[in-house]
Amino acid sequence: MFDSSPPADRRLSRRVTALAVAGTALTLAVPASATAVSGADRATAAAPDPVSSFSFTAQERKDALAYWTPARIKAVGKSVDLGPTGPKTKTWTGPQLKTVGRMFMVNAAGADTWCTATAVKSANRSVVMTAGHCVRRSASPVNTNMSMVFVPAYSKGKQPYGAFAVRTVLTPRAFAEEGTNDVAAMVVDADRSGRRLTDVVGGSPIAFNRAVGGKISSFGYPATRPQLGEELLRCVGTEKKEDGQRMIPCDMTGGSSGGPWLADFKETTGQGTLVSVNSSLDGFTPTKMYGEIFGATAKTMYGRAERG
Repeated sequence: MFDSSPPADRRLSRRVTALAVAGTALTLAVPASATAVSGADRATAAAPDPVSSFSFTAQERKDALAYWTPARIKAVGKSVDLGPTGPKTKTWTGPQLKTVGRMFMVNAAGADTWCTATAVKSANRSVVMTAGHCVRRSASPVNTNMSMVFVPAYSKGKQPYGAFAVRTVLTPRAFAEEGTNDVAAMVVDADRSGRRLTDVVGGSPIAFNRAVGGKISSFGYPATRPQLGEELLRCVGTEKKEDGQRMIPCDMTGGSSGGPWLADFKETTGQGTLVSVNSSLDGFTPTKMYGEIFGATAKTMYGRAERG
């Protein structure tokens, strides 16, 4: 995690949790049942909801779209320079990845910032996946990000498919309360023309409980120069399991948080299956990128998002 304010994914280094202070959106906690139970039923009834969520009002979503003007987006990109882009990280020059975009927000400390996110196939055609630390401060349930918008296929100031305001955010409760399981699902509004997200850009398929191994393409908008978040970059590596997470050799840094890990990626079409998202690095001069293994809680979270 970086100590400079933006980007919001300050977790993406040192493998510790990020962000700060309180936002305006409230976490919706589900209270434990007060019904008397006994025996084996007690553990089931008392088990906390594995998913934590918060939402934005219609006015907050309208304000978010108005807030992120081209000038503000340009300014936030110039606000952070995390050094030169690493040798393992390359500019993506293949087909336009419509489903991958830059996600802008005001973090819990009140600073403008960004992450990376991906539109995925879903029943409501409106779900975006990113990292948990891109949407809230870990292990601090009330500290959530604000003014969140997703801009698919962002490139050098261009927004070819417009911007989509974030309506609802879901994370594992373990991330909100303990800082573990760093993944998030978001439900976005239709665009200004009334079109749903994946009707406009399509959606990447998502896999849960997929075995670790094989070639991975990881994408993101890191705040390294010369790109400074303005271009989509990529790392490619064979993943391994390390410390209970997926790991690939990669030196992308802050700004790439939440970016997709695509398995079975086809360079000619730009299509692959989402198996994780950029979560953390092994240090300030990174050589490894880590991502969560999407398990039962991530699947539950995604399922709720696609019904939202």
